[in-house]
Amino acid sequence: MDHYDSQQTNDYMQPEEDWDRDLLLDPAWEKQQRKTFTAWCNSHLRKAGTQIENIEEDFRDGLKLMLLLEVISGERLAKPERGKMRVHKISNVNKALDFIASKGVKLVSIGAEEIVDGNVKMTLGMIWTIILRFAIQDISVEETSAKEGLLLWCQRKTAPYKNVNIQNFHISWKDGLGFCALIHRHRPELIDYGKLRKDDPLTNLNTAFDVAEKYLDIPKMLDAEDIVGTARPDEKAIMTYVSSFYHAFSGAQKAETAANRICKVLAVNQENEQLMEDYEKLASDLLEWIRRTIPWLENRAPENTMHAMQQKLEDFRDYRRLHKPPKVQEKCQLEINFNTLQTKLRLSNRPAFMPSEGRMVSDINNAWGCLEQAEKGYEEWLLNEIRRLERLDHLAEKFRQKASIHEAWTDGKEAMLRQKDYETATLSEIKALLKKHEAFESDLAAHQDRVEQIAAIAQELNELDYYDSPSVNARCQKICDQWDNLGALTQKRREALERTEKLLETIDQLYLEYAKRAAPFNNWMEGAMEDLQDTFIVHTIEEIQGLTTAHEQFKATLPDADKERLAILGIHNEVSKIVQTYHVNMAGTNPYTTITPQEINGKWDHVRQLVPRRDQALTEEHARQQHNERLRKQFAAQANVIGPWIQTKMEEIGRISIEMHGTLEDQLSHLRQYEKSIVNYKPKIDQLEGDHQLIQEALIFDNKHTNYTMEHIRVGWEQLLTTIARTINEVENQILTRDAKGISQEQMNEFRASFNHFDRDHSGTLGPEEFKACLISLGYDIGNDPQGEAEFARIMSIVDPNRLGVVTFQAFIDFMSRETADTDTADQVMASFKILAGDKNYITVDELRRELPPDQAEYCIARMAPYTGPDAVPGALDYMSFSTALYGESDL
Repeated sequence: MDHYDSQQTNDYMQPEEDWDRDLLLDPAWEKQQRKTFTAWCNSHLRKAGTQIENIEEDFRDGLKLMLLLEVISGERLAKPERGKMRVHKISNVNKALDFIASKGVKLVSIGAEEIVDGNVKMTLGMIWTIILRFAIQDISVEETSAKEGLLLWCQRKTAPYKNVNIQNFHISWKDGLGFCALIHRHRPELIDYGKLRKDDPLTNLNTAFDVAEKYLDIPKMLDAEDIVGTARPDEKAIMTYVSSFYHAFSGAQKAETAANRICKVLAVNQENEQLMEDYEKLASDLLEWIRRTIPWLENRAPENTMHAMQQKLEDFRDYRRLHKPPKVQEKCQLEINFNTLQTKLRLSNRPAFMPSEGRMVSDINNAWGCLEQAEKGYEEWLLNEIRRLERLDHLAEKFRQKASIHEAWTDGKEAMLRQKDYETATLSEIKALLKKHEAFESDLAAHQDRVEQIAAIAQELNELDYYDSPSVNARCQKICDQWDNLGALTQKRREALERTEKLLETIDQLYLEYAKRAAPFNNWMEGAMEDLQDTFIVHTIEEIQGLTTAHEQFKATLPDADKERLAILGIHNEVSKIVQTYHVNMAGTNPYTTITPQEINGKWDHVRQLVPRRDQALTEEHARQQHNERLRKQFAAQANVIGPWIQTKMEEIGRISIEMHGTLEDQLSHLRQYEKSIVNYKPKIDQLEGDHQLIQEALIFDNKHTNYTMEHIRVGWEQLLTTIARTINEVENQILTRDAKGISQEQMNEFRASFNHFDRDHSGTLGPEEFKACLISLGYDIGNDPQGEAEFARIMSIVDPNRLGVVTFQAFIDFMSRETADTDTADQVMASFKILAGDKNYITVDELRRELPPDQAEYCIARMAPYTGPDAVPGALDYMSFSTALYGESDL
């Protein structure tokens, strides 16, 4: 207590001063503390069946304050004053404050008058002091206690969780993840922690508060909105709420461990005590049973009748079979329990068990030996007495036994032979009854010997003058009379069964014949109805003609089918005639089929009704297919003309584009006339479109009269229009190029001839290899060495800037026209270089860079060779080599 007064009290005083100052600074903290402290108090007061609503009002009379202290401390306080006056209230509050002080807590600036007057600040301070003393002070974790212990406990429990860093009892808890981590650490099934987000504190807080209230019995002491909306939540409210988690988890675990340890020890002791009690009771019961059983076995009083002696023997057998085996088991179990008990006591360091006097295992074994000796003597006596009485009653008992057996056998036999169950039986049942009757006849013959033995025994008893001969004779006469009657009834039943069997066999043959013919006929009718009602989908006139032919063939089978129907019905009528003539009571319907004559007639009538409907449907479909065939032929007649015409025009345009007849203007004029003739063909395309629309409306999907579809015609027509337009455009571009570059018609023809010569596949374009061969034929020096490949690559970048891998004729003539123009200006270029060089035989790099634009200067420098004459200077270039590099050998 001294240590507590010197250290813990100081720890309380500092938070108390902070509390006073915080309340004055932030009213939001007062709201949080009101809610938290009220919920904390109610979590304890509800154990006493009460609660508070307003923390500063409900504690004013001191009654609920004293009750709260009794609940949380488990101790009784002084009896409260029940009066309503202020002095009574102050007295009750002082008793509560004195009790708090008795627990080593120094209350600073908190008096009973302030509590009675409803001072909010003092009331909250008092409750916080109580929470510190009874909920937080006793928390101890790794040699730290109270607030530091609680903080360390939170840090240890939440360490594995991401986004959780508990450093204090205010802002570390704002995002709610700390509360959720505490719950998940102890009860992972209550929260799916992986789905929580740090940027959603309201959801996290409400989730933790709701789960704690619902599953952990921790009341909701905080509002999520207050915590999120406050820059720094109230530390005391957070500590109070978190301490509830500590007590909920730590307390439950400690209590469970202690209880398990106590229960284990108690269970062992209780089990040992129960084994002792079981041994004592089992030993007493077994000894008592032996004591009662031995006098019964030693009783030797004889009986005068075999029945009485047999009853004694039966009782003895019951004793051996029913009563003794459980006792043998009890004796064995008694020894096992005794040995088990001694072992458990020895392992538990307990004294050995000593049974009561006379109940030792040896005492029980001695008593058991006496029991078995008495049992052996009683059995021998019983057997001797039974053999003696058997000699006296053997003959009479033999008569009674045989008579009883015979009477038991004959019991109900006369009623069985008189019954007329065959009148409603089926054929299989009749055959079974005959087999059963034959077996009975065999059994009857076998019992003849027993009847003769009974009569012989009765005669012998009469000769020996048996005392009960009159009853024996009467019984024997009754058996003989009954035997004669059974023989007569047996013969009569056999005749009735054989007669009924013959009639039912005839009916069964007719039933079988009916079933054999009715089943296939019924299947034929069902198949016919299915075929007649089956919806058909045909696309050609041949298909509908095939269906019509099949239907006509089906109608030709109807007369024979009707004859078969009448024959089947005749079989059924014959059965009905036999039943009426011989008054056969039929037990059921035809066992071989479920098809009735009414069903056959009904399906036949349905087939007859469906035939004309099928005729009409086939006729209508035939007319529709004829109309569709006319549409196919009409479309095919036009498509077979238009399709080849389009193909021919495409080929003609291709020839025009590569042939060289006349000037470009003549070719352009010819192509435009060609375009006009193609456009004038459009009405025929439109007419074909109209025929195609009729085909689509008639749902016609194929046409054997032509290989052309409307889609083929459309694509061909569009390609034709595109090709003529593109060809006209190419000729126009060629004219523009010719005029712009000053190319003569002969040159154009030469270019076209070279291009066409190397256009092996007549595609209108040259591949890279074809273009290279064409250039070589025109005098270009393009070898297979790296320099030649580089030059060819440069030319390809000019004629195929988009890198399509082909060279069109237009690109070809553009390139050739430019090259021709460059050759014409070679002399002018070299004259210009002479002017720049002056009276020297060379030109320097600096002169070129000074006189020409940078890119052109570098272009020239790259193509000039170094000058090596006697008057050469550093950087001198042979400008004559420029002509050779660009234009080949010249006279310059």
